[in-house]
Amino acid sequence: MINTSNLMILGTIIVYLCGMLFVGAYFSKKGAADTSEGFYIGGRKLGPLVTAMSAEASDMSSWLLMGLPGLAYLAGVAEAGWTAIGLAVGTYLNWLIVARILRRYSERLGAITVPDFFARRYGDERHTISLICAIIVVVFFVPYTASGFKAIGTLFNSLFGIDYHIAMLIGALIVVGYTVLGGFLAVSTTDLIQSIVMTIALIAIVLFGVKNAGGMDVVMTNAKALPGYLNIMQGHDAASNSAMTYGFLPIVSTLAWGLGYFGMPHILLRFMAIRDENELKTSRRIASVWVVISMSVAIFIGIVGYSVSLAGKIPMFASSSESETVIIQIAGLMSRHSVLFAILAGIILAGIMAATMSTADSQLLAAASSVSQDILQDFGGKKLTQKQNMLVARLTVIGIAVIGFILAWNPNSSVFRVVSFAWAGFGATFGPTMLLALYWKRSNKAGTLAGLVVGGVMVFVWKFLIAPMGGALAIYELLPAFILALIANIIVSLATKAPDKAIVEVYEEVHNR
Repeated sequence: MINTSNLMILGTIIVYLCGMLFVGAYFSKKGAADTSEGFYIGGRKLGPLVTAMSAEASDMSSWLLMGLPGLAYLAGVAEAGWTAIGLAVGTYLNWLIVARILRRYSERLGAITVPDFFARRYGDERHTISLICAIIVVVFFVPYTASGFKAIGTLFNSLFGIDYHIAMLIGALIVVGYTVLGGFLAVSTTDLIQSIVMTIALIAIVLFGVKNAGGMDVVMTNAKALPGYLNIMQGHDAASNSAMTYGFLPIVSTLAWGLGYFGMPHILLRFMAIRDENELKTSRRIASVWVVISMSVAIFIGIVGYSVSLAGKIPMFASSSESETVIIQIAGLMSRHSVLFAILAGIILAGIMAATMSTADSQLLAAASSVSQDILQDFGGKKLTQKQNMLVARLTVIGIAVIGFILAWNPNSSVFRVVSFAWAGFGATFGPTMLLALYWKRSNKAGTLAGLVVGGVMVFVWKFLIAPMGGALAIYELLPAFILALIANIIVSLATKAPDKAIVEVYEEVHNR
């Protein structure tokens, strides 16, 4: 039902969405998306702040404001905490060992997409690598995008009773709109804005949630009353109200989330797009601090949310699809206090949309570049004019969005679980490939192809065939798939012809600068 407070929330969100479209129109008018390099990586003109915050905003997605608090709400700090630790370490290492050399290498080769970089790195004139990479991008970005649309549908359905599917459609149209209009610079600029909105949302929810739970002492007392809830080595089983054992294998498995960073195309593109590699040190510091603080607060929100439920002010949640709405429910509670609080609630809920949109737009852009640049032009040999190239890219954005919309049709799917699978797919394929491409002179085209295929196949095999066997095999598919892909790349590279002299010379030139 739409009441006064809901109207204030809706009005705030509409203003926010109109602002995002304005950004897209602004960069479109400036011609920022008129060329391939402009549309895909912004002409390599990003400053350090925009680079850092757009990378992290596009990384965190709705998972930060829905998936992570929802997981902590049900199971406590163990799984959520180790996941956050893995991601924080992975974020820092990615900025430290990948960003600078990738920026330098990609500019030297003239590469404007991640698949394009791999193909040029190994002198792949047939662009077989481009094709395989582009297929991987499309396959794993579709469910990732779907999770974002699902979050938007859940948001509006929970708050206003608006049909879940209609809400998804509205959100998809907004994201597609500014992405198609302004390309990479519009996406990166909106990501910066969205990271600010997400930060406001996290802080406001914590302060308001603690107050309505009865204070910090009450929050901690309630959490301590649940067996294993605050124990990072155990975790809580809500079904049996008992402590679980979170041993070595689950910890290693969960920490493996950090490996995914080395293979995330939408993050790697930010490294390629910064205007000066010397500014990456500043970007790394900004990104690392924001990630640690935001994930810590998100986990704490889940813990606070449980106490707010016990106080009877929001429902008690029993499933992941329900618990992932904890921030939405607290924001709804906030909106009933006054007009000012309703506006603040609108900003918080816009933050959830921001988290969703900042990832969906980057994924759509990366998928578009793979189809237009890597498949049609590089592999297919189609000579497209700039105008045709931009048309294909924009049509691809629309096509991926439509497929994502269809996959997100079920409102009971879990954001956390969908994102984890897509994350594993990119981490296990592009991750080992990127590290070896940047730091191993002997790696070659054959090894790269082997690593990409093995990594992609093993994510599916481990997830659906091996992990269900249980026991030590029931670990996050990213870890075994990453290791096997790395081994396959190394073995095949050593067993086949060494790279040509020209390829080695470029490698040495890049590393000796």
